[in-house]
Amino acid sequence: MLLSLTVNDFVIVDELALEFGSGFTVLTGETGAGKSIILDALSLLLGDRADGSLVRESAERAELAAHFDIGRLPDLSAWLADNELAGDDGELLVRRLIDKSGRSRNFINGQAATLAQLKTVGEYLVDIHGQHAHQSLMRADSQRNLLDAYAGSQALAHDVRDAYLSWQNARRARNDAEKMARESEIERERLTWQINELAELNLEQDEWNTLNQTHSRLANAVELVQSAELAVDALSEMDGNCLSILAQVQSRLAKLSGFDSRLAETLALLDSVDAELREVVYSLRDYAGDIDDDPQTLANVEARIDTLMSTARKYRVQPPELLEKLADWQQQLAQLEASSDLDALAVAETACLARYRSLAEALSGKRRQAAAELSKRISGEMQHLAMGGARFAIELAALSEPSAHGLESIEYLVAANAGTSLRPLAKVASGGELSRISLAMQVVISQVASVPTLIFDEVDVGIGGRVAEVVGKLLKDLGARYQVLSITHLPQVASCGDAHWQVSKSEHKGRVTSSITPLSTEERVLEIARMLGGMEITETTRQHAAEMLSANA
Repeated sequence: MLLSLTVNDFVIVDELALEFGSGFTVLTGETGAGKSIILDALSLLLGDRADGSLVRESAERAELAAHFDIGRLPDLSAWLADNELAGDDGELLVRRLIDKSGRSRNFINGQAATLAQLKTVGEYLVDIHGQHAHQSLMRADSQRNLLDAYAGSQALAHDVRDAYLSWQNARRARNDAEKMARESEIERERLTWQINELAELNLEQDEWNTLNQTHSRLANAVELVQSAELAVDALSEMDGNCLSILAQVQSRLAKLSGFDSRLAETLALLDSVDAELREVVYSLRDYAGDIDDDPQTLANVEARIDTLMSTARKYRVQPPELLEKLADWQQQLAQLEASSDLDALAVAETACLARYRSLAEALSGKRRQAAAELSKRISGEMQHLAMGGARFAIELAALSEPSAHGLESIEYLVAANAGTSLRPLAKVASGGELSRISLAMQVVISQVASVPTLIFDEVDVGIGGRVAEVVGKLLKDLGARYQVLSITHLPQVASCGDAHWQVSKSEHKGRVTSSITPLSTEERVLEIARMLGGMEITETTRQHAAEMLSANA
Protein backbone atom coordinates (compact mmCIF):
# COMPACT_ATOMS: atom_id res chain seq x y z
CA MET A 1 0.00 0.00 0.00
CA LEU A 2 1.15 3.54 -0.77
CA LEU A 3 1.90 5.32 2.51
CA SER A 4 3.31 8.66 1.42
CA LEU A 5 4.38 10.69 -1.60
CA THR A 6 6.81 13.61 -1.62
CA VAL A 7 7.14 15.88 -4.66
CA ASN A 8 9.56 18.82 -4.98
CA ASP A 9 10.06 21.21 -7.92
CA PHE A 10 7.96 19.07 -10.25
CA VAL A 11 6.04 20.76 -13.12
CA ILE A 12 4.03 23.41 -11.20
CA VAL A 13 4.57 21.99 -7.72
CA ASP A 14 7.04 23.61 -5.31
CA GLU A 15 6.62 21.22 -2.42
CA LEU A 16 4.08 18.52 -1.77
CA ALA A 17 3.98 15.93 1.00
CA LEU A 18 1.01 13.58 1.09
CA GLU A 19 0.13 10.72 3.41
CA PHE A 20 -2.24 8.04 2.17
CA GLY A 21 -4.62 5.73 3.95
CA SER A 22 -6.56 2.66 2.97
CA GLY A 23 -9.98 2.71 1.29
CA PHE A 24 -11.21 4.95 -1.50
CA THR A 25 -9.64 8.41 -1.92
CA VAL A 26 -10.92 10.92 -4.47
CA LEU A 27 -9.08 13.89 -5.97
CA THR A 28 -11.08 16.76 -7.40
CA GLY A 29 -10.39 20.26 -8.64
CA GLU A 30 -10.92 22.64 -11.51
CA THR A 31 -9.66 21.78 -14.97
CA GLY A 32 -5.96 22.59 -15.24
CA ALA A 33 -5.37 22.64 -11.48
CA GLY A 34 -2.94 19.74 -11.70
CA LYS A 35 -5.02 16.76 -10.61
CA SER A 36 -2.82 14.36 -12.54
CA ILE A 37 0.34 15.36 -10.67
CA ILE A 38 0.08 12.40 -8.28
CA LEU A 39 -0.45 10.05 -11.21
CA ASP A 40 2.46 11.54 -13.16
CA ALA A 41 4.78 11.46 -10.15
CA LEU A 42 3.95 7.84 -9.32
CA SER A 43 4.34 6.82 -12.96
CA LEU A 44 7.85 8.29 -12.99
CA LEU A 45 8.74 6.66 -9.68
CA LEU A 46 7.63 3.32 -11.07
CA GLY A 47 9.59 3.37 -14.32
CA ASP A 48 8.20 5.89 -16.83
CA ARG A 49 10.78 7.82 -18.85
CA ALA A 50 11.53 11.38 -17.79
CA ASP A 51 12.59 14.55 -19.56
CA GLY A 52 13.85 17.94 -18.43
CA SER A 53 10.51 19.68 -19.08
CA LEU A 54 9.14 18.05 -15.91
CA VAL A 55 11.48 20.13 -13.72
CA ARG A 56 9.75 23.24 -12.38
CA GLU A 57 10.92 26.40 -14.13
CA SER A 58 13.86 28.09 -12.36
CA ALA A 59 14.66 24.87 -10.42
CA GLU A 60 17.74 22.74 -11.05
CA ARG A 61 16.10 19.39 -10.51
CA ALA A 62 12.88 17.65 -9.48
CA GLU A 63 12.83 15.20 -6.60
CA LEU A 64 10.18 12.50 -6.15
CA ALA A 65 9.86 9.91 -3.40
CA ALA A 66 7.23 7.34 -2.40
CA HIS A 67 7.01 5.13 0.66
CA PHE A 68 5.15 1.79 0.49
CA ASP A 69 4.07 -0.87 2.95
CA ILE A 70 4.98 -4.21 1.31
CA GLY A 71 4.42 -6.47 4.31
CA ARG A 72 1.80 -8.46 2.36
CA LEU A 73 3.88 -8.75 -0.81
CA PRO A 74 6.30 -11.64 -0.15
CA ASP A 75 7.17 -12.04 -3.84
CA LEU A 76 8.31 -8.41 -4.03
CA SER A 77 10.30 -8.77 -0.81
CA ALA A 78 12.03 -11.84 -2.24
CA TRP A 79 12.80 -10.00 -5.50
CA LEU A 80 14.30 -7.07 -3.58
CA ALA A 81 16.46 -9.45 -1.55
CA ASP A 82 17.64 -11.29 -4.68
CA ASN A 83 18.66 -7.97 -6.24
CA GLU A 84 20.32 -6.66 -3.06
CA LEU A 85 17.74 -3.86 -2.78
CA ALA A 86 15.98 -4.93 0.41
CA GLY A 87 15.23 -2.31 3.06
CA ASP A 88 13.58 -2.45 6.45
CA ASP A 89 11.19 -5.34 6.89
CA GLY A 90 7.84 -4.60 5.32
CA GLU A 91 8.83 -1.21 3.87
CA LEU A 92 9.96 0.14 0.52
CA LEU A 93 11.27 3.59 -0.38
CA VAL A 94 11.52 4.61 -4.04
CA ARG A 95 13.24 7.89 -4.93
CA ARG A 96 14.02 9.62 -8.20
CA LEU A 97 15.99 12.78 -9.10
CA ILE A 98 15.49 14.42 -12.51
CA ASP A 99 17.66 17.33 -13.68
CA LYS A 100 16.92 19.94 -16.32
CA SER A 101 18.83 18.04 -19.00
CA GLY A 102 16.47 15.08 -18.57
CA ARG A 103 18.98 12.82 -16.86
CA SER A 104 17.71 11.00 -13.81
CA ARG A 105 19.03 8.99 -10.89
CA ASN A 106 16.93 6.26 -9.34
CA PHE A 107 17.06 4.71 -5.89
CA ILE A 108 15.31 1.77 -4.24
CA ASN A 109 15.75 1.66 -0.46
CA GLY A 110 18.72 3.99 -0.80
CA GLN A 111 20.49 1.83 -3.41
CA ALA A 112 21.06 3.00 -6.99
CA ALA A 113 18.59 1.28 -9.32
CA THR A 114 17.91 1.04 -13.05
CA LEU A 115 14.75 2.13 -14.84
CA ALA A 116 13.97 -1.53 -15.56
CA GLN A 117 14.16 -2.31 -11.83
CA LEU A 118 11.73 0.55 -11.09
CA LYS A 119 9.32 -0.91 -13.65
CA THR A 120 9.56 -4.35 -12.08
CA VAL A 121 8.83 -2.91 -8.63
CA GLY A 122 5.89 -0.95 -10.05
CA GLU A 123 4.28 -4.10 -11.44
CA TYR A 124 3.99 -5.42 -7.89
CA LEU A 125 2.64 -2.18 -6.38
CA VAL A 126 0.25 -0.16 -8.55
CA ASP A 127 -2.24 -0.60 -11.39
CA ILE A 128 -3.10 2.63 -13.23
CA HIS A 129 -6.31 2.79 -15.28
CA GLY A 130 -6.17 5.80 -17.58
CA GLN A 131 -9.03 7.94 -18.83
CA HIS A 132 -8.37 6.89 -22.44
CA ALA A 133 -8.34 3.15 -21.71
CA HIS A 134 -11.46 2.64 -23.84
CA GLN A 135 -9.58 3.77 -26.94
CA SER A 136 -7.14 0.86 -26.67
CA LEU A 137 -10.04 -1.62 -26.66
CA MET A 138 -10.16 -1.29 -30.44
CA ARG A 139 -6.74 -2.92 -30.77
CA ALA A 140 -6.41 -6.67 -31.00
CA ASP A 141 -3.24 -6.69 -28.89
CA SER A 142 -4.98 -4.78 -26.07
CA GLN A 143 -7.93 -7.20 -26.13
CA ARG A 144 -5.56 -10.18 -26.01
CA ASN A 145 -3.43 -8.69 -23.21
CA LEU A 146 -6.49 -7.86 -21.10
CA LEU A 147 -7.81 -11.43 -21.39
CA ASP A 148 -4.40 -12.89 -20.50
CA ALA A 149 -4.13 -10.56 -17.52
CA TYR A 150 -7.52 -11.74 -16.24
CA ALA A 151 -6.60 -15.39 -16.88
CA GLY A 152 -3.28 -14.96 -15.07
CA SER A 153 -1.59 -16.36 -18.15
CA GLN A 154 0.77 -13.52 -19.05
CA ALA A 155 3.87 -15.57 -18.18
CA LEU A 156 2.51 -18.49 -20.20
CA ALA A 157 1.84 -16.13 -23.13
CA HIS A 158 5.50 -15.02 -22.98
CA ASP A 159 6.58 -18.67 -23.02
CA VAL A 160 4.36 -19.31 -26.05
CA ARG A 161 5.92 -16.38 -27.89
CA ASP A 162 9.45 -17.58 -27.07
CA ALA A 163 8.59 -21.14 -28.13
CA TYR A 164 7.13 -19.82 -31.39
CA LEU A 165 10.31 -17.87 -32.14
CA SER A 166 12.43 -20.95 -31.38
CA TRP A 167 10.28 -23.01 -33.73
CA GLN A 168 10.55 -20.41 -36.50
CA ASN A 169 14.33 -20.26 -36.06
CA ALA A 170 14.55 -24.06 -36.27
CA ARG A 171 12.35 -24.12 -39.38
CA ARG A 172 14.42 -21.36 -40.97
CA ALA A 173 17.63 -23.26 -40.23
CA ARG A 174 16.27 -26.38 -41.91
CA ASN A 175 15.00 -24.45 -44.94
CA ASP A 176 18.32 -22.62 -45.31
CA ALA A 177 20.20 -25.91 -45.03
CA GLU A 178 18.08 -27.44 -47.80
CA LYS A 179 18.62 -24.44 -50.07
CA MET A 180 22.34 -24.47 -49.46
CA ALA A 181 22.74 -28.23 -49.70
CA ARG A 182 24.53 -28.05 -53.08
CA GLU A 183 26.80 -25.20 -52.00
CA SER A 184 27.55 -27.06 -48.79
CA GLU A 185 28.44 -30.21 -50.71
CA ILE A 186 30.91 -28.29 -52.87
CA GLU A 187 32.47 -26.72 -49.80
CA ARG A 188 32.68 -30.10 -48.07
CA GLU A 189 34.43 -31.58 -51.11
CA ARG A 190 36.93 -28.72 -51.17
CA LEU A 191 37.70 -29.01 -47.47
CA THR A 192 37.97 -32.81 -47.67
CA TRP A 193 40.42 -32.62 -50.58
CA GLN A 194 42.57 -30.03 -48.78
CA ILE A 195 42.53 -32.00 -45.53
CA ASN A 196 43.53 -35.18 -47.35
CA GLU A 197 46.39 -33.38 -49.09
CA LEU A 198 47.83 -32.15 -45.81
CA ALA A 199 47.10 -35.42 -44.03
CA GLU A 200 49.19 -37.30 -46.64
CA LEU A 201 52.20 -35.19 -45.65
CA ASN A 202 52.14 -36.79 -42.17
CA LEU A 203 53.17 -33.52 -40.60
CA GLU A 204 54.84 -33.65 -37.21
CA GLN A 205 54.92 -31.05 -34.47
CA ASP A 206 57.90 -28.66 -34.89
CA GLU A 207 59.00 -30.62 -38.02
CA TRP A 208 59.98 -27.49 -39.93
CA ASN A 209 62.60 -26.42 -37.36
CA THR A 210 63.95 -29.96 -37.13
CA LEU A 211 64.30 -30.21 -40.92
CA ASN A 212 66.16 -26.92 -41.14
CA GLN A 213 68.60 -27.94 -38.41
CA THR A 214 69.21 -31.31 -40.09
CA HIS A 215 69.74 -29.65 -43.46
CA SER A 216 72.28 -27.23 -42.02
CA ARG A 217 74.22 -30.10 -40.43
CA LEU A 218 74.25 -32.26 -43.56
CA ALA A 219 75.11 -29.39 -45.88
CA ASN A 220 78.17 -28.52 -43.77
CA ALA A 221 79.19 -32.08 -42.78
CA VAL A 222 82.72 -31.92 -44.29
CA GLU A 223 83.59 -28.66 -42.62
CA LEU A 224 82.16 -29.86 -39.29
CA VAL A 225 84.27 -33.08 -39.37
CA GLN A 226 87.43 -31.22 -40.36
CA SER A 227 86.98 -28.67 -37.62
CA ALA A 228 86.41 -31.38 -35.00
CA GLU A 229 89.53 -33.31 -36.11
CA LEU A 230 91.68 -30.15 -36.09
CA ALA A 231 90.50 -29.42 -32.57
CA VAL A 232 91.39 -32.98 -31.44
CA ASP A 233 94.89 -32.62 -32.98
CA ALA A 234 95.49 -29.30 -31.25
CA LEU A 235 94.38 -30.66 -27.93
CA SER A 236 96.02 -34.10 -27.90
CA GLU A 237 97.69 -35.35 -31.14
CA MET A 238 100.06 -32.85 -32.73
CA ASP A 239 103.48 -31.91 -31.34
CA GLY A 240 103.14 -29.35 -28.59
CA ASN A 241 99.49 -30.18 -28.06
CA CYS A 242 97.63 -28.70 -25.13
CA LEU A 243 97.47 -31.86 -23.03
CA SER A 244 101.25 -32.52 -23.28
CA ILE A 245 102.10 -28.93 -22.36
CA LEU A 246 99.67 -29.13 -19.45
CA ALA A 247 101.33 -32.38 -18.28
CA GLN A 248 104.73 -30.68 -18.27
CA VAL A 249 103.38 -27.77 -16.22
CA GLN A 250 101.75 -30.20 -13.74
CA SER A 251 105.00 -32.18 -13.34
CA ARG A 252 107.15 -29.13 -12.66
CA LEU A 253 104.74 -27.58 -10.18
CA ALA A 254 104.30 -30.93 -8.41
CA LYS A 255 108.06 -30.96 -7.72
CA LEU A 256 107.96 -27.39 -6.43
CA SER A 257 104.90 -27.92 -4.21
CA GLY A 258 107.17 -29.63 -1.68
CA PHE A 259 108.78 -26.25 -1.11
CA ASP A 260 105.53 -24.27 -0.91
CA SER A 261 102.24 -25.91 0.03
CA ARG A 262 100.26 -23.06 -1.47
CA LEU A 263 100.85 -24.60 -4.93
CA ALA A 264 98.66 -27.56 -3.97
CA GLU A 265 95.47 -25.62 -4.74
CA THR A 266 96.78 -24.60 -8.15
CA LEU A 267 97.72 -28.22 -8.92
CA ALA A 268 94.19 -29.30 -8.03
CA LEU A 269 92.76 -26.80 -10.50
CA LEU A 270 95.13 -28.02 -13.18
CA ASP A 271 94.04 -31.59 -12.56
CA SER A 272 90.46 -30.46 -13.14
CA VAL A 273 91.45 -28.67 -16.35
CA ASP A 274 93.27 -31.79 -17.55
CA ALA A 275 90.20 -33.95 -16.92
CA GLU A 276 87.86 -31.55 -18.71
CA LEU A 277 90.19 -31.21 -21.72
CA ARG A 278 90.32 -34.99 -22.05
CA GLU A 279 86.44 -35.02 -21.95
CA VAL A 280 86.43 -32.42 -24.73
CA VAL A 281 88.75 -34.60 -26.82
CA TYR A 282 86.57 -37.70 -26.31
CA SER A 283 83.43 -35.69 -27.18
CA LEU A 284 84.94 -34.24 -30.36
CA ARG A 285 86.08 -37.66 -31.53
CA ASP A 286 82.56 -39.06 -31.02
CA TYR A 287 81.02 -36.03 -32.75
CA ALA A 288 83.30 -36.39 -35.81
CA GLY A 289 82.45 -40.04 -36.00
CA ASP A 290 78.71 -39.38 -35.87
CA ILE A 291 78.59 -36.80 -38.66
CA ASP A 292 76.71 -38.37 -41.56
CA ASP A 293 78.11 -37.16 -44.85
CA ASP A 294 75.37 -38.90 -46.83
CA PRO A 295 74.33 -37.10 -50.05
CA GLN A 296 71.13 -39.16 -50.29
CA THR A 297 69.96 -38.16 -46.81
CA LEU A 298 70.69 -34.53 -47.64
CA ALA A 299 68.70 -34.87 -50.86
CA ASN A 300 65.76 -36.38 -48.98
CA VAL A 301 65.74 -33.54 -46.45
CA GLU A 302 65.90 -30.93 -49.21
CA ALA A 303 63.02 -32.62 -51.02
CA ARG A 304 60.92 -32.60 -47.86
CA ILE A 305 61.67 -28.92 -47.25
CA ASP A 306 60.74 -28.13 -50.86
CA THR A 307 57.44 -30.03 -50.51
CA LEU A 308 56.45 -28.20 -47.35
CA MET A 309 57.39 -24.80 -48.80
CA SER A 310 55.44 -25.49 -52.00
CA THR A 311 52.35 -26.58 -50.03
CA ALA A 312 52.60 -23.56 -47.71
CA ARG A 313 52.80 -21.16 -50.67
CA LYS A 314 49.77 -22.85 -52.21
CA TYR A 315 47.65 -22.13 -49.15
CA ARG A 316 49.29 -18.78 -48.38
CA VAL A 317 50.71 -19.66 -44.99
CA GLN A 318 54.18 -20.18 -43.57
CA PRO A 319 55.47 -23.80 -43.43
CA PRO A 320 55.30 -23.94 -39.59
CA GLU A 321 51.56 -23.00 -39.83
CA LEU A 322 50.54 -26.02 -41.94
CA LEU A 323 49.53 -28.15 -38.94
CA GLU A 324 47.39 -25.30 -37.59
CA LYS A 325 45.78 -24.90 -41.01
CA LEU A 326 44.94 -28.60 -41.07
CA ALA A 327 43.23 -28.38 -37.66
CA ASP A 328 41.24 -25.32 -38.79
CA TRP A 329 39.96 -27.10 -41.91
CA GLN A 330 39.01 -30.16 -39.89
CA GLN A 331 36.97 -27.94 -37.53
CA GLN A 332 35.25 -26.19 -40.46
CA LEU A 333 34.34 -29.51 -41.99
CA ALA A 334 32.89 -30.79 -38.71
CA GLN A 335 30.77 -27.65 -38.32
CA LEU A 336 29.60 -27.83 -41.92
CA GLU A 337 28.59 -31.45 -41.56
CA ALA A 338 26.70 -30.68 -38.33
CA SER A 339 24.89 -27.67 -39.82
CA SER A 340 23.90 -29.55 -42.94
CA ASP A 341 22.60 -32.60 -41.11
CA LEU A 342 19.07 -32.26 -42.46
CA ASP A 343 17.78 -35.15 -40.37
CA ALA A 344 19.04 -33.56 -37.16
CA LEU A 345 17.62 -30.18 -38.18
CA ALA A 346 14.24 -31.74 -38.92
CA VAL A 347 14.23 -33.47 -35.52
CA ALA A 348 15.07 -30.15 -33.82
CA GLU A 349 12.26 -28.39 -35.71
CA THR A 350 9.76 -31.09 -34.74
CA ALA A 351 10.78 -30.83 -31.09
CA CYS A 352 10.38 -27.02 -31.14
CA LEU A 353 6.95 -27.31 -32.77
CA ALA A 354 5.84 -29.90 -30.20
CA ARG A 355 6.89 -27.64 -27.34
CA TYR A 356 5.12 -24.67 -28.91
CA ARG A 357 1.88 -26.62 -29.40
CA SER A 358 1.98 -27.95 -25.85
CA LEU A 359 2.34 -24.45 -24.42
CA ALA A 360 -0.12 -22.88 -26.87
CA GLU A 361 -2.79 -25.48 -26.12
CA ALA A 362 -2.36 -24.87 -22.39
CA LEU A 363 -2.72 -21.13 -23.06
CA SER A 364 -5.85 -21.73 -25.17
CA GLY A 365 -7.42 -23.69 -22.32
CA LYS A 366 -6.81 -20.90 -19.83
CA ARG A 367 -8.10 -18.31 -22.31
CA ARG A 368 -11.33 -20.24 -23.00
CA GLN A 369 -12.07 -20.56 -19.30
CA ALA A 370 -11.25 -16.91 -18.61
CA ALA A 371 -13.19 -15.68 -21.67
CA ALA A 372 -16.39 -17.36 -20.49
CA GLU A 373 -16.04 -16.03 -16.96
CA LEU A 374 -14.95 -12.54 -17.99
CA SER A 375 -17.77 -12.23 -20.55
CA LYS A 376 -20.34 -13.11 -17.90
CA ARG A 377 -18.94 -10.71 -15.31
CA ILE A 378 -18.57 -7.79 -17.73
CA SER A 379 -22.11 -8.35 -19.02
CA GLY A 380 -23.29 -8.19 -15.40
CA GLU A 381 -21.47 -4.93 -14.71
CA MET A 382 -22.85 -3.38 -17.91
CA GLN A 383 -26.39 -3.83 -16.58
CA HIS A 384 -25.52 -1.42 -13.77
CA LEU A 385 -24.09 1.16 -16.16
CA ALA A 386 -27.29 2.08 -18.03
CA MET A 387 -26.83 -0.73 -20.55
CA GLY A 388 -29.71 -2.97 -19.53
CA GLY A 389 -30.07 -6.01 -21.77
CA ALA A 390 -26.59 -5.51 -23.26
CA ARG A 391 -24.30 -8.49 -23.64
CA PHE A 392 -20.56 -8.84 -23.87
CA ALA A 393 -18.65 -11.85 -25.23
CA ILE A 394 -15.08 -12.78 -26.08
CA GLU A 395 -14.75 -14.86 -29.23
CA LEU A 396 -11.76 -17.19 -29.67
CA ALA A 397 -11.40 -18.21 -33.33
CA ALA A 398 -8.89 -20.86 -34.39
CA LEU A 399 -6.17 -19.51 -36.69
CA SER A 400 -5.33 -21.24 -39.94
CA GLU A 401 -1.66 -20.94 -39.00
CA PRO A 402 -0.16 -20.82 -35.49
CA SER A 403 1.15 -17.42 -34.38
CA ALA A 404 3.47 -16.00 -31.78
CA HIS A 405 0.38 -15.12 -29.73
CA GLY A 406 -1.15 -18.59 -29.75
CA LEU A 407 -3.53 -20.75 -31.75
CA GLU A 408 -6.50 -18.38 -31.82
CA SER A 409 -7.49 -14.81 -32.57
CA ILE A 410 -9.31 -12.91 -29.83
CA GLU A 411 -12.13 -10.48 -30.55
CA TYR A 412 -14.45 -8.63 -28.19
CA LEU A 413 -18.10 -8.67 -29.21
CA VAL A 414 -20.99 -6.65 -27.84
CA ALA A 415 -24.74 -6.43 -28.23
CA ALA A 416 -25.46 -2.90 -27.02
CA ASN A 417 -29.21 -3.48 -26.72
CA ALA A 418 -31.50 -6.34 -25.82
CA GLY A 419 -32.49 -8.47 -28.79
CA THR A 420 -29.55 -7.47 -30.99
CA SER A 421 -26.85 -9.85 -32.14
CA LEU A 422 -23.26 -9.77 -30.99
CA ARG A 423 -20.98 -7.80 -33.27
CA PRO A 424 -17.35 -6.59 -33.05
CA LEU A 425 -16.93 -3.95 -30.37
CA ALA A 426 -15.40 -1.38 -32.73
CA LYS A 427 -18.38 -1.52 -35.10
CA VAL A 428 -21.34 -1.16 -32.78
CA ALA A 429 -20.32 0.78 -29.66
CA SER A 430 -20.61 4.56 -29.43
CA GLY A 431 -18.05 6.66 -27.56
CA GLY A 432 -20.17 6.73 -24.43
CA GLU A 433 -20.85 3.01 -24.59
CA LEU A 434 -17.16 2.31 -25.10
CA SER A 435 -16.35 4.35 -22.01
CA ARG A 436 -18.86 2.40 -19.91
CA ILE A 437 -17.75 -0.97 -21.29
CA SER A 438 -14.15 -0.03 -20.55
CA LEU A 439 -15.06 0.93 -16.99
CA ALA A 440 -16.92 -2.36 -16.52
CA MET A 441 -13.83 -4.22 -17.70
CA GLN A 442 -11.50 -2.26 -15.46
CA VAL A 443 -13.69 -2.87 -12.43
CA VAL A 444 -13.84 -6.62 -13.12
CA ILE A 445 -10.12 -6.88 -13.85
CA SER A 446 -9.30 -4.87 -10.73
CA GLN A 447 -11.33 -7.28 -8.58
CA VAL A 448 -8.76 -9.98 -9.30
CA ALA A 449 -5.74 -7.68 -9.19
CA SER A 450 -2.72 -8.83 -7.21
CA VAL A 451 -1.39 -5.31 -6.62
CA PRO A 452 -2.52 -3.43 -3.48
CA THR A 453 -3.08 0.01 -5.05
CA LEU A 454 -5.46 0.89 -7.92
CA ILE A 455 -5.55 4.34 -9.51
CA PHE A 456 -8.37 5.49 -11.80
CA ASP A 457 -7.65 8.60 -13.84
CA GLU A 458 -10.99 10.14 -14.93
CA VAL A 459 -12.31 6.78 -16.15
CA ASP A 460 -15.81 8.18 -15.55
CA VAL A 461 -15.57 10.60 -18.49
CA GLY A 462 -18.70 10.54 -20.65
CA ILE A 463 -21.12 9.29 -17.99
CA GLY A 464 -23.35 11.00 -15.47
CA GLY A 465 -26.57 10.83 -13.47
CA ARG A 466 -27.54 7.46 -12.05
CA VAL A 467 -24.65 5.76 -13.87
CA ALA A 468 -22.19 8.07 -12.11
CA GLU A 469 -23.66 7.01 -8.74
CA VAL A 470 -23.16 3.37 -9.71
CA VAL A 471 -19.54 4.07 -10.68
CA GLY A 472 -18.90 5.76 -7.36
CA LYS A 473 -20.30 2.80 -5.45
CA LEU A 474 -18.26 0.38 -7.57
CA LEU A 475 -15.06 2.24 -6.72
CA LYS A 476 -16.05 2.45 -3.06
CA ASP A 477 -16.61 -1.31 -3.01
CA LEU A 478 -13.16 -1.82 -4.53
CA GLY A 479 -11.78 0.38 -1.75
CA ALA A 480 -12.92 -2.21 0.77
CA ARG A 481 -10.40 -4.67 -0.73
CA TYR A 482 -7.73 -2.40 -2.17
CA GLN A 483 -6.28 1.06 -1.77
CA VAL A 484 -8.13 3.01 -4.48
CA LEU A 485 -7.39 6.53 -5.75
CA SER A 486 -9.60 8.20 -8.33
CA ILE A 487 -9.31 11.51 -10.15
CA THR A 488 -12.84 12.60 -11.00
CA HIS A 489 -15.03 15.48 -12.18
CA LEU A 490 -18.25 13.84 -11.02
CA PRO A 491 -19.80 14.82 -7.67
CA GLN A 492 -21.58 11.45 -7.53
CA VAL A 493 -18.20 9.70 -7.54
CA ALA A 494 -16.51 12.22 -5.23
CA SER A 495 -19.22 11.82 -2.60
CA CYS A 496 -18.43 8.09 -2.34
CA GLY A 497 -14.82 8.63 -1.25
CA ASP A 498 -13.59 7.62 2.19
CA ALA A 499 -11.17 10.56 1.90
CA HIS A 500 -11.32 13.61 -0.33
CA TRP A 501 -8.43 15.76 -1.55
CA GLN A 502 -8.80 19.01 -3.45
CA VAL A 503 -6.29 20.09 -6.05
CA SER A 504 -5.96 23.84 -6.61
CA LYS A 505 -3.54 26.23 -8.22
CA SER A 506 -2.56 29.77 -7.34
CA GLU A 507 -0.39 32.52 -8.75
CA HIS A 508 2.27 34.34 -6.77
CA LYS A 509 4.69 36.84 -8.29
CA GLY A 510 3.82 35.67 -11.78
CA ARG A 511 4.41 32.00 -11.03
CA VAL A 512 1.66 29.38 -10.93
CA THR A 513 1.88 26.62 -8.34
CA SER A 514 -0.34 23.65 -7.59
CA SER A 515 -1.24 22.26 -4.19
CA ILE A 516 -3.31 19.38 -2.78
CA THR A 517 -5.31 19.74 0.43
CA PRO A 518 -7.19 17.06 2.42
CA LEU A 519 -10.75 18.24 2.98
CA SER A 520 -12.77 18.17 6.18
CA THR A 521 -16.43 17.17 6.06
CA GLU A 522 -17.59 20.78 5.72
CA GLU A 523 -14.99 21.49 3.07
CA ARG A 524 -16.15 18.39 1.18
CA VAL A 525 -19.69 19.76 1.17
CA LEU A 526 -18.44 22.98 -0.42
CA GLU A 527 -16.29 21.17 -3.01
CA ILE A 528 -19.09 18.81 -4.05
CA ALA A 529 -21.49 21.79 -4.18
CA ARG A 530 -19.03 23.51 -6.51
CA MET A 531 -18.92 20.38 -8.69
CA LEU A 532 -22.73 20.35 -8.75
CA GLY A 533 -23.38 24.00 -9.46
CA GLY A 534 -20.21 25.71 -10.61
CA MET A 535 -18.41 28.58 -8.89
CA GLU A 536 -21.58 30.08 -7.37
CA ILE A 537 -22.61 27.87 -4.47
CA THR A 538 -26.23 28.21 -3.43
CA GLU A 539 -27.99 26.89 -0.40
CA THR A 540 -29.70 24.36 -2.65
CA THR A 541 -26.43 22.97 -4.03
CA ARG A 542 -24.93 22.96 -0.54
CA GLN A 543 -27.91 20.99 0.77
CA HIS A 544 -27.73 18.59 -2.16
CA ALA A 545 -24.00 18.04 -1.56
CA ALA A 546 -24.57 17.32 2.13
CA GLU A 547 -27.29 14.80 1.27
CA MET A 548 -24.99 13.03 -1.23
CA LEU A 549 -22.24 12.73 1.38
CA SER A 550 -24.66 11.51 4.01
CA ALA A 551 -26.13 8.89 1.65
CA ASN A 552 -22.69 7.51 0.82
CA ALA A 553 -21.16 7.65 4.29
